[in-house]
Amino acid sequence: ASGSSSPVLSQPAGTKSSDQKGKQGTPPKPSSWAALPLPMEIIPSPTGTVCWLSPEQTAGKQKPYMYTQGQAVLNRSFFPGFDTPAVKCTYSATVQVPEGFTAVMSATTWEKQKDNTFVFKMEHPIPSYLIALAVGDIVSAEVGPRSRVWAEPCLIEAAKKEYDGVIEEFLAVGEKLFGPYVWGRYDVLFMPPSFPFGGMENPCITFVTPCLLAGDRSLVDVIIHEISHSWFGNLVTNATWGEFWLNEGFTMYAQRRISTEVYGSAYTCLEAATGRALLRQHMDTTGEEHPLNKLRVVIEPGVNPDDTYNETPYEKGFCFVSYLAHLVGDQRKFDSFLQAYVEQFKFQSITADDALNFFLEYFPDLKKQGVDSRPGLEFDRWLNTPGWPPFLPDLSPGQQLMKPADELAELWASDGLNMEKIEAVDISAWKTYQLVYFLDRILQKSPLPDGNVERLSTTYPKISKAQNAELRLRWCQIVLRNNHEAEYSKVKAFLHSQGKQKYTLPLYRAMWGGSEAARALAMETFSATAPQLHINVRNYVKKILGLEGSD
Repeated sequence: ASGSSSPVLSQPAGTKSSDQKGKQGTPPKPSSWAALPLPMEIIPSPTGTVCWLSPEQTAGKQKPYMYTQGQAVLNRSFFPGFDTPAVKCTYSATVQVPEGFTAVMSATTWEKQKDNTFVFKMEHPIPSYLIALAVGDIVSAEVGPRSRVWAEPCLIEAAKKEYDGVIEEFLAVGEKLFGPYVWGRYDVLFMPPSFPFGGMENPCITFVTPCLLAGDRSLVDVIIHEISHSWFGNLVTNATWGEFWLNEGFTMYAQRRISTEVYGSAYTCLEAATGRALLRQHMDTTGEEHPLNKLRVVIEPGVNPDDTYNETPYEKGFCFVSYLAHLVGDQRKFDSFLQAYVEQFKFQSITADDALNFFLEYFPDLKKQGVDSRPGLEFDRWLNTPGWPPFLPDLSPGQQLMKPADELAELWASDGLNMEKIEAVDISAWKTYQLVYFLDRILQKSPLPDGNVERLSTTYPKISKAQNAELRLRWCQIVLRNNHEAEYSKVKAFLHSQGKQKYTLPLYRAMWGGSEAARALAMETFSATAPQLHINVRNYVKKILGLEGSD
């Protein structure tokens, strides 16, 4: 079935783009959908489905901007439909926008017609959450034979420089491993700074944070995750949000397979070690037995699936897929299985039982051995028991990169710094995740002895003055953990520069759990930046700061 409504973009009733400042309107009651005249007005939801940004919330600061974010169950207030990943359909849309604006959608074809009207068609069935629209002062530049970057004019040169020639390499490796890329083009739209996610894998055009524009290509490999969703998530989709690991666990595995092919196993294992550290941090915070630390989550009626989001489906899911590969024992055979899995279930929504039954049928010898019921490693235990993964993939190839970082962190955590030994370690050639791993070790050992953080900052301006968002996040966390007030301005500047949830929430938690000066910094920064944050992120920060219910 093709859902082919014809929305016309308009501002919410009673607002103007000049004074809107991202405020959310009131959606119609469900019963009033039938009363809406065609062409249908797009109305913003209080949960942030359709996000209206004032010029001040964009990178260019000149024109308003609008985008949608459907995952997990938000597109029901964008258009009428079956808003569940269990249902897939094709769609078409006609979008008219003011002169000076461009519309883009997650569609296989698009055409610009007269009166600044854009016509889109998605020829493959997709779940509703992957239908996405963005409208703004955006332009594009080609970066490969089937890829372009989109961004506001002030960012387009940086985007082209950062990704020119990069995406095609990742796509080609993905096709070699997992089968044909079926979506035609793979474009990337760099969103306004308030975009709360690292990336949203909308087919044909991934929406990503501008934080990926580090200026030195040090974060280009982050896009591998979104590219991997082209097979795992977009092509083969979890039928329910309670089994989100089917999307993310397989995608993490696919991402690291591509990364291994491009960068080698040592670097990939190092990156995976940072992911494992995040999982450890999450489980230490929530408690391993928390029910959300299962791969198969029971989402009670009335619970927003977004509120179940955490590291578990990503990293524990990756461990489970790695365990399946371990059972096979031959990387090429498991790669062949993944190709067969995609071919078997493409354009379908499936459950964990579907995936695991197919695995056992594909490898009948393993089925005969009863690998699904080995004590302590039962498939049922993986799915339904909270806690730490019962199997961890071997990350030892990363030791050649981890060991120098571990030893250097140990030197910096010591009383009476041995600068001779420290300066003998050349970090100039270290890539992003080796630096991230080093900073994670520093954070674990913090607070450091008096004066060490200040000396660390002056010794490594590559870190303390980095524009790479992953490094900035960790440096800000170190500054806060060590009460290094001299660099609180860097925390403030980072939070002013972007609104990504992954970066914003940990820093507010660190400030609110810190000194009086840190708590004052949290209140001051939130007061200044709240209007530029996505409403969901704004509400999460309010919870952290105890401001729930306040305007």
